[in-house]
Amino acid sequence: MTNIQEGPAFRIVVDHLGQGIAMFDATHKLVLSNALFQELLGLPDHMVEPQTDLSEMIAFLATRGDFGPGDSAELAKSRMAQIADKSVGLTERPGHQGQHLEVRTDHLPDGGLVISYADISSRIEAERELARVNQNLEARVQDRTQALTLLNSELERARAKADAANIGKTRFLAAASHDLLQPLNAARLYTSTMIERAHGTDLARLAQNIDASLGAVEDIMSALLDISRIDSGALKPATSVFSIRELLRKVRVEFEPAAAEKNIKLRLVGADSAVRTDRRLVARVVQNLVSNAIKYTPEGGSVLVGCRKRGNKVRLDIIDSGIGIDEGQQSLIFSEFSRLEPGARIASGLGLGLSIVQRICSTLNLQLEVESEVGKGSRFSIYVPEAKEKPAPEIKEELPQVVLDTGQFAGKQVLCVDNEDDILDAMQSLLSGWGCDVRTAKSLKAISQSSTLEGWIPELVLMDYHLDQTSGLDAIEWLRQNVGGHLPAVLITADRTPQVRELAAARDITVLPKPVKPAALRALIGRLT
Repeated sequence: MTNIQEGPAFRIVVDHLGQGIAMFDATHKLVLSNALFQELLGLPDHMVEPQTDLSEMIAFLATRGDFGPGDSAELAKSRMAQIADKSVGLTERPGHQGQHLEVRTDHLPDGGLVISYADISSRIEAERELARVNQNLEARVQDRTQALTLLNSELERARAKADAANIGKTRFLAAASHDLLQPLNAARLYTSTMIERAHGTDLARLAQNIDASLGAVEDIMSALLDISRIDSGALKPATSVFSIRELLRKVRVEFEPAAAEKNIKLRLVGADSAVRTDRRLVARVVQNLVSNAIKYTPEGGSVLVGCRKRGNKVRLDIIDSGIGIDEGQQSLIFSEFSRLEPGARIASGLGLGLSIVQRICSTLNLQLEVESEVGKGSRFSIYVPEAKEKPAPEIKEELPQVVLDTGQFAGKQVLCVDNEDDILDAMQSLLSGWGCDVRTAKSLKAISQSSTLEGWIPELVLMDYHLDQTSGLDAIEWLRQNVGGHLPAVLITADRTPQVRELAAARDITVLPKPVKPAALRALIGRLT
């Protein structure tokens, strides 16, 4: 050992180390140690005197039991062999006071040893505590995961139940609307017959009032069914490219009579812009907004329907000079059955139109804006994506025209098939009044088992879609096979889904929605026969 190791400065440094240090020479005699070494090992004073043999210290510790149970001589021998093994530099063992000691042995070049002891009890306890915390945390995470899994399962079941309820509600409303439209259809056919036969009398005016009330019932049922189909996801958008100008042309045809009746100036500012979205649903939005604008605009006012480009979108505007809406109440107008004063005094209704508008815009992901001022009017706007390509040429629909001379139908042979007696009776009364030769049946079975077609060939068949034993489409096919493939046919149905129209179009069958409007029926008979 060098002299510096024996000097006072070196001794001070060793005493201030945070570990217990002992240095031994090549013969394993103690050269020096610090106070912490003696304290950690619990050695008596005479054993930390210079020249004390390491084997003496090891024998003392083994006898005291520091190396565990067993023969002390064998334990001491094993510990000395471990110290002599240069490959073992770091070990851990318990101390005499229950602490946990980390022992490091370093071999010096001259054959001496440096042995250090560190009390790592706090570190071991911290590791144990961390392990306990981790174990508790894992248990808590597992518990929370199980709880979340259970909650997600419950939510999934609740969602599935809600979806099933929505689907069930939609099916129920569809079935209920069909069942309700059946007598409603018959009632409107009866009132139309009364209006025509009692033309110019008080009875005709009463029949017109009844027909208007029945029309309001039809509108309410249609609105409720639309809301149900949107909320349940049954209403699927069908994106296409179409012309704004064509959309506005149909608005003019539909609403000019209602505007003229209130002396309201209806202006439509068209554009050649093409847009990409669902044509039918956007048309429904515009119809509802224009209808509201005319409804809540006093006589002599004005309604403007137009569009303008805004970036890559086209903004459709419906602007009126009506009663306006207070700013604080504008968020309420889109709620179902919400009708604000004084609008509720001006026009009747359930307040479903704007609720349908908002739902459709949400379904199509279209931005909807409202600006309004009480007493000055309102602006409702929707932003529709502009299409770069040109729309496909639209097939012009023949709009029903009122045929004043029903004598042209004299002798026309018309077969009516419906499973409701009232509808058959009402249809026969109406068509007979137009001079048609009418025969009726409730089903194909009734036709095949009776003499309905003996010596009589129909020129037109009016067929209900929902029959008891088959669909109206299949019934028409059967008639065409037995009467002639050229037989013109009209499918009369309360089902307004695109699927039914597509199936009918594929078989060259015209669709007429319930309740039947006599003007549309007259136009179809004139065109098809």
